[in-house]
Amino acid sequence: MNSFKPECLPVLIGSLPIRDHQEAGRLVLEYTPEIPLWVQLPFFKQEGMITQFLPGMPGMATKEDRTFIDTSSLTFESDLLEFYEAYMTTIENLTPLEESIFAMSSVTAPGFFTLMENLSQADTAPEAVKGQITGPFTFCTGLTDQNGKAVFYDEQLRDAAVKLLAMKARWQTRQLSKSGKPVIIFFDEPALTGFGSSSFISISREEVFRCFEEVFEAVHSEGGLAGVHVCANADWSLILESSADVVSFDAYEYFDTFILYSKQINSFLDSGKILAWGIVPTLNVSAIEKENVSSLMDIWESKTAKLLNLGIDRKTLYSQSLITPSCGTGSLGMENAVKVLKLTAQLSGQIRSNASKGVNS
Repeated sequence: MNSFKPECLPVLIGSLPIRDHQEAGRLVLEYTPEIPLWVQLPFFKQEGMITQFLPGMPGMATKEDRTFIDTSSLTFESDLLEFYEAYMTTIENLTPLEESIFAMSSVTAPGFFTLMENLSQADTAPEAVKGQITGPFTFCTGLTDQNGKAVFYDEQLRDAAVKLLAMKARWQTRQLSKSGKPVIIFFDEPALTGFGSSSFISISREEVFRCFEEVFEAVHSEGGLAGVHVCANADWSLILESSADVVSFDAYEYFDTFILYSKQINSFLDSGKILAWGIVPTLNVSAIEKENVSSLMDIWESKTAKLLNLGIDRKTLYSQSLITPSCGTGSLGMENAVKVLKLTAQLSGQIRSNASKGVNS
């Protein structure tokens, strides 16, 4: 799967502002059939970034509409022991992954099973398939214990949470691999924009890096490609220097800060890895409304020219790029969300058409 070259195919980030998973799946296949993905619908509380991947975590408790990890519970130690026993028996293949506590369910991730059904019924095979999961930094800084302390600061809880995510990502990769196509799993990391700030001053780069490597290895162990999606600015060296295969960045708003990491970008592409260009805006409604395929093509050409000036080969850049929205569309109105999907598909098509004709190549 590491030989997968996307050649500017379109792919989405994950969320849509509707309530019907079948309709969401239909929209995915209409606009991005080349790399379909499963859709998360924020309208449903159980599909929240933390909540959706929380089942299986030891010590999980809910009180007054707040879900947290209760380390003061009388059953916490036994819950933790059972978790690690389940982890070890699954890793050692004594318990099938599909029957383990790490298997996702149609209750919390109905969009995943909608995608699997659509893949089994599709007339045309895709080029690849995509899944996603909350990344370890965002998950572990967003999930707290009974005292409101983020689990990242508790080494034992952090280890359990990272292993939980790693195994759920592994399960996704194995299931999606049934399509016989390359599988890409994005780890969504919006909180990474705050790494290095006063909010996370006591968290070291090495700690975050180790979390990344564990979840990426889980995807790689099943033959998949691991990506990281951040929809704003970040310390991109942390991701570009990791074993991630895909870096998904907001090329519309934050390109000029991304290319400050020119050395790492060059090395990343030299190793055959992929840039996912979030060049279709999603975070600013006025930007969505004003842009069209022609204007986005101008933006694409101006930004790729800056990378070419860094010594990156044009054919390499084309073959190792994906075209995406800058983020999910779950918070948008439906009209703008559909426009984002349409622009993503059309822009990708225009770039690929130009390439086939030798335009700018």
